[in-house]
Amino acid sequence: MASLQPARGTHDLLPEDFRRHARVIDIARETASLYGFAPIATPIFEFTEVFQRTLGDTSDIVTKEMYTFTDKGGEQVTLRPEGTAGVARALISNGLSQHLPLKYFYAGPMFRYERPQKGRLRQFHQIGVELLGVPGPQADVEVLALGQHILDGLGVWNRTTLELNTLGDPESRDAYRKVLVAYFQDHLDKLSADSRERLHRNPLRILDSKDEGDRRLVADAPVFADYLNQASQDFFGAVKAGLEALGIPYNVNPRLVRGLDYYTHTAFEFVTEALGAQGTVMAGGRYDGLVGMMGGPETPGIGWAAGIERLALLLAETPEAPRPVAIIPVSAAEEPAALALADRLRRAGHVVEFGYGGNVGKRMKRANKLNARAAILIGESELARQVATLRDLDSGEQVEVPLEQLADRLSSLR
Repeated sequence: MASLQPARGTHDLLPEDFRRHARVIDIARETASLYGFAPIATPIFEFTEVFQRTLGDTSDIVTKEMYTFTDKGGEQVTLRPEGTAGVARALISNGLSQHLPLKYFYAGPMFRYERPQKGRLRQFHQIGVELLGVPGPQADVEVLALGQHILDGLGVWNRTTLELNTLGDPESRDAYRKVLVAYFQDHLDKLSADSRERLHRNPLRILDSKDEGDRRLVADAPVFADYLNQASQDFFGAVKAGLEALGIPYNVNPRLVRGLDYYTHTAFEFVTEALGAQGTVMAGGRYDGLVGMMGGPETPGIGWAAGIERLALLLAETPEAPRPVAIIPVSAAEEPAALALADRLRRAGHVVEFGYGGNVGKRMKRANKLNARAAILIGESELARQVATLRDLDSGEQVEVPLEQLADRLSSLR
């Protein structure tokens, strides 16, 4: 083997990348907690049926992108391609419906077999939220506000646009589906092969087709808004009014859809032009029919997911690593005392690097290479007097500090 590389569509999160990644998760988790969303983690793999039932047998994710395999016990399992299905399954498995409403935040890896490109990998990572058990539009407004709040906290909201649409209630959806099928039926010879296959199974997904011929047909297709009943119009009106009350701007995009029947009412995407063609950074919608379709009690829900890799690319700068303090014993005789001092300072909350070898000059060079904030030098004379020499590596100032005061003195240098 000439070279050992990561599998295609995966990458290593080296320290600099990891700090960007962690910044996204930390800000998202902290912001979600302000809205009462509790952290949850579901298994990285589930029985395949969990995703086949929730994502639809005809979806690209199920037919082309899922990592599915038979385990040693003969069970068919799938690495999770998204987070919502696992949370809905957890609601049912753990009998949580008696505790509704429930609000969850999650973060972790997802897996899809697709062509890798900028910000899109085969093992990728998402943050997401799910709000379960609230049928009214106030839940939609809160979930959208949380998404905007997180993007703002990351410093990317000013490069992002919220696109919003309504899929109506089941009655409105059925009415629209009929006219949509009739329209595309009249242009069957111009539809792509994929869209012809979807026409009767999942016609709304044609509206999201990337095929140029399909897109020309979609441009003249009937618009969902013309088939909304009054209840659906009122629901969407309340969502828009809530966003306006919060000062969150949005664009209504009548072509923004979700193809699966359990989606209702609000659908949305936060998009950016800063990442080229792959512009969606956060997307979600209301899925009132999902839990019931999985065999649980009918439970309204709404949520979104966001790609951590894409959000990390949008961060203005890489978060800095904490600057350590370097402890440098003058000779081997002081190393046990230096080691004990390093332990005390770490337990007091300081980042400490302990020189592993070499003379004082070499250890000082290593401290500068690590961008250390300060160096603590301990020699025989200092130990005898229970002091250490503290050198500020930014200013060059050097003072003797009693060992018992070092932790407090270092706090002033942070």
